[in-house]
This record gives sequence, structure tokens and C-alpha cells, in this order.
Amino acid sequence: MHAVLDELRKIGIIPVIKIDDAEKAVPLAKALISGGIPCAEITFRTAQGEKAIAAINKEAPGILLGAGTVLTVDQVDKAIAAGAKFIVSPGFNPKVVAHCIEKGIPVTPGCSNPSDIEMALEMGLDVVKFFPAEQSGGLEYIKAIAAPYNTVSFIPTGGINAQNIGKYIAYEKVLACGGSWMVNADLINSGNFEKISALCKEALMSLLSFQMVHVGLNLENEEAALKAANSFSALFGFQSVVGNSSIFASDGLEIMKSPGYGKNGHIAIATNSVLRAMAYFQRAGIEFKSESVKTDSKGTPTVAYFKDEIGGFAVHLVNKKQG
Repeated sequence: MHAVLDELRKIGIIPVIKIDDAEKAVPLAKALISGGIPCAEITFRTAQGEKAIAAINKEAPGILLGAGTVLTVDQVDKAIAAGAKFIVSPGFNPKVVAHCIEKGIPVTPGCSNPSDIEMALEMGLDVVKFFPAEQSGGLEYIKAIAAPYNTVSFIPTGGINAQNIGKYIAYEKVLACGGSWMVNADLINSGNFEKISALCKEALMSLLSFQMVHVGLNLENEEAALKAANSFSALFGFQSVVGNSSIFASDGLEIMKSPGYGKNGHIAIATNSVLRAMAYFQRAGIEFKSESVKTDSKGTPTVAYFKDEIGGFAVHLVNKKQG
């Protein structure tokens, strides 16, 4: 996967922006960064798109910038010259895709059926835009269409909002979601960048969907752990589940057979994506214990402990169970 697309995967949200006044572009980009979403897709729906990309590229280099609604080869060239690092198109235009490949810039064309996807595969793409997402059948349709194409990832766009982004992003074949609700044209035109930053933060929390799932207590040995688990069982009727290194006295209480991370124990926080949560915190300067990170067979993080404790407890992220 191209490095730019991998970075978009870590961010998880791509604000899709229609800008009417290029003078608003730089403060808008800074509002996105402040809100925790350092990327943007500036569409070519208006004549200001190219100028906006150039202004952001010059004044806010910390943002990963792409061009959207790219319909022609000429627009591809203009977007690249302005500083775009990725290209997005609403449909599959073979000339546009071929030109992007020739130029070495990642492109995600709109694909909403198997024929579109097979054309993308034929041209060597492994990430496509799914548009319009909600109107085309939503997440259930993506799951159905993804089944025979296990190497393809999707960027659903269209109808994505703070209420449904969490369910989309939790699906492993979704690379990121495109959306415009946090960058509404009225907010941009009125210069309400503080509100845009707040909506970005809200969007990230919806995407990551943090939830405390259990507390782990450090005990000195297996005998002490069994004794504690039996006490909880006798008092509250909990059914203990004995594992190799710990005993779950209930779903929310893990008793360690020997001291693990944390002075007193640990707290587990579930999220839709440990990968994206780690990237979110790392962008804020928060560190993780590198030796604590566990990954799945694809190398994607599934567990990670923060470097610093909170109240004598280590804190770790874990992926939510998908059912």
C-alpha cells in the first residue's frame, strides 16, 4: 500500500471540503489540525479548489492534502502542481486513473459495483472510494461486495456522519471514511473555525469510540489470584474463567497471577481501532511502551500500553469485539 494511503488509514477520517473562498483555506487547515484531523480532500467542484490546495500546501504543511472530484487529466496535473498528495474521483475514469499511476500519485476512484472494482484491480489499485456510500447500500453492501475481493480496501463517502462513522470504521476493509459534516460550507464561509475544530474532535471520538472494558489487579502469585477470584465468586456469584496468566473473576475484573504492568494493575480501554487510536495519541505527543504492542497476523496492532501510568494503573488499548 502506498505510504500516503497508509497514513490516511491511520487518521481514519478524510474531511471532504468544498471551498468558495481560497482566503479561508489556511485557517481552515489549521482548524483541522487543531481538531486532530491533519488531512483534507479539497474538491475541484469550485474554481477556488486549486488555489486553496496551493495556499494550504504553502502555509500549513502539516496537513496531508488531496484533491477531490477530479474528473480530467488536466485537473490531475493542476492538483499535483498545487501540492496535492492524493487524488479522489467520484467514478472510475480509466484515463484519470492511468494518468495518476503514470505520475506516481495515489488515486482512489469511485467504485460502487463489482465491475468498477474489477477495473480498479486490473489497473493495480487496492484502495477504492465507495460512493455514494449510504445511498448505495451502506456498510452491509460493502461487506457483501468485499467478500470476493479480499485484497481491496474501501473509503466510503456520502452520507457518513458522526452517528454512523463508528460502525463503518470498525470494519477491517474500510481504510478511512470521507465526510463533510465537520467542514460544512456555511461554517467555512462564516469563518467559524472554532466550531469546525470542535466537530473534528467529536468526529474522532465517534470514530475511536473509547469504552472501559475491564480493570486488572496485580497479585503476587497464582494462589493469591485464585483466593481473590473465589472471594468475588462467593460474594457476588461471579463465574471465574481461569487463563494462563490471569483469572477473569467477571467480564470487567481481571486478576493477574503475577504482577504485570502498573503499580497496582491495569485498565483496559476498548476502541474501534487500536491502530488509529495509537496514531491519534502519538500525534498529540503521547507515547506507548513499544514492547507491549501486540499485533495480528497482518501486523496490525491489537493491544498497546501507554508509557505513563494513571493513578498507579497502567492503561492499555484493545480492539472492540466485532459481532
